[in-house]
Amino acid sequence: LVIGAGGLGSPALMYLAAAGVGTLGVVDFDVVDESNLQRQVIHGQSDIGIPKALSAKASVAEINPYVTVVVHEERLDNDNVMRIFTDYDLIVDGTDNFATRYLVNDAAVLLGKPYVWGSIYRFDGQASVFWAAAPGGTAPCYRCLYPEPPPPGMVPSCAEGGVLGVLCASVGSIQVTEAIKLLTGVGDPLIGRLMVYDALEMSYRTANVRKDPQCAICGENPTVTELIDYDAFCGAISEEAAEAAVDATISVRTLADWLAARDRGEREFVLVDVREPNEYEINRIPGAVLVPKGEFLTGDALEMLPSDRQIILHCKTGQRSAEALAVVKGAGYADAVHVGGGVAAWVNQIDPSQPSY
Repeated sequence: LVIGAGGLGSPALMYLAAAGVGTLGVVDFDVVDESNLQRQVIHGQSDIGIPKALSAKASVAEINPYVTVVVHEERLDNDNVMRIFTDYDLIVDGTDNFATRYLVNDAAVLLGKPYVWGSIYRFDGQASVFWAAAPGGTAPCYRCLYPEPPPPGMVPSCAEGGVLGVLCASVGSIQVTEAIKLLTGVGDPLIGRLMVYDALEMSYRTANVRKDPQCAICGENPTVTELIDYDAFCGAISEEAAEAAVDATISVRTLADWLAARDRGEREFVLVDVREPNEYEINRIPGAVLVPKGEFLTGDALEMLPSDRQIILHCKTGQRSAEALAVVKGAGYADAVHVGGGVAAWVNQIDPSQPSY
């Protein structure tokens, strides 16, 4: 099953068809627009105004008429995802929004399905294979890498930020490579590894992704046992976190000044990174100590915090640190603050030499 017949779905469908995959499902509810043709190469001028799923089916038939194409001309949502996924052995995820990505992940985990994930933006791409039910019991899911979505508006869409058209082919081809490896049982798939591609530098690098024992859906004590409201999940933080962050949010530039002041002995504080260990391995703000958010929610982290120094919290973008901030303020640390934008803003504004994810 290929989710999306857009930038990533186009090369995925074409190469899977050429490889001879017997049955291909296509999920897409959109129609072809002329602006799509810069990167969605499965469609052409004559397809403008035609549903993408039907256009993709026609193109697949031209490549390999022996492939059975099942069209799902509908928006993937809580009401249909389990029904659609059930009939397929492998999911290739070409979605472009966080709500659908978490929906795909959770449905795949609940059904024990493997899926090949890809993401593109401007000149950068990422790919991995998530299969929580893989043999061995150590494979991560998407939530293990990205426990929570970024705050609304933090990450522009491809339509807003643009994407190099050929980047879709680069990442989509990697997804097909991984799909074929999984289907045929050859090679070493990207299970437990995140591949990051920089088209401007023409560089590929990989980072290990560990299964998170505290993962909300595939961890030892899952809190997500059925599909949730993904639009709400990707759109808001708790009221407690929002209230805690009022007048208690600093920028990464302020943090950089404070770190310099601490080095000069002019300021005292503890900088706490509330992300997961695998995220900490990818990039970090110098001088931060790692205490995952889950330990704040259980209360264990409070025993580690000094009472005589200010507490500064950060995560990837500011959502998890706001939740931890609510716990810390509730425990009496009135001067605690968190870093708006988190390590993502740090890499973007302070230290671009570090990798991003």
